[in-house]
Amino acid sequence: MKTALVTGSSRGIGAAIVRRLERDGVKVRGHDSGQADLSTMEGIGKALEGIGTLDILVNNAAAPPAGPIETDTPESFDHLMAVNVRAPYFLIQRARMNDGGRIITVSSVATRMANPAQTSFAMTKGALETMSRTLAQQLGPRGITVNVVAPGATKTPDNREVFTPELEAAIASLTAHRRLGTADDIADVVAFLASDDARWVTGQVLDASGGLFLGPRTRGGSMGR
Repeated sequence: MKTALVTGSSRGIGAAIVRRLERDGVKVRGHDSGQADLSTMEGIGKALEGIGTLDILVNNAAAPPAGPIETDTPESFDHLMAVNVRAPYFLIQRARMNDGGRIITVSSVATRMANPAQTSFAMTKGALETMSRTLAQQLGPRGITVNVVAPGATKTPDNREVFTPELEAAIASLTAHRRLGTADDIADVVAFLASDDARWVTGQVLDASGGLFLGPRTRGGSMGR
């Protein structure tokens, strides 16, 4: 039986990832901030406490955007960097990964679009994408794949209040599928990367946004309809 650690697993996308991996027969160790504060090195160690070797590590936990540069503070910036960048980096360093393992980190489409309200947040996710490409090269000889999943707007039971009908309609109109993502949408992509089927995929960023901001729509409707 394969073993996995999923950070930020108490709700939302993280909880969906746990459920999906368990359906695939994976023994999952979950984590939430109440168990281990990933903004500290002590918390990083605690998240790995009692775990032997791992086949799958999913870096999902993240601090939310701290706002535009005008209102950001050194304290909020440092916290964001600690949770979103330092924690995944040192979890990977300290995890005892089995050969042929899978390291999957959750990024965001914020890295490929300009959103002034998420500047520092996007910086952290960009750092993770660079980290993953580099580690894919380093860990490849051991058969370990290192990939990134980049969700777009994803509606979960925990954040549904944020998506007013007007906001949901506006964002949905910018996706190819004309809807928001769900936690299960993202979990299925993570599960693919964690599977044996993804053994030849490494160093990649998989966009899981339903085609958010692909470009302007053409008039005339869908082909064949």
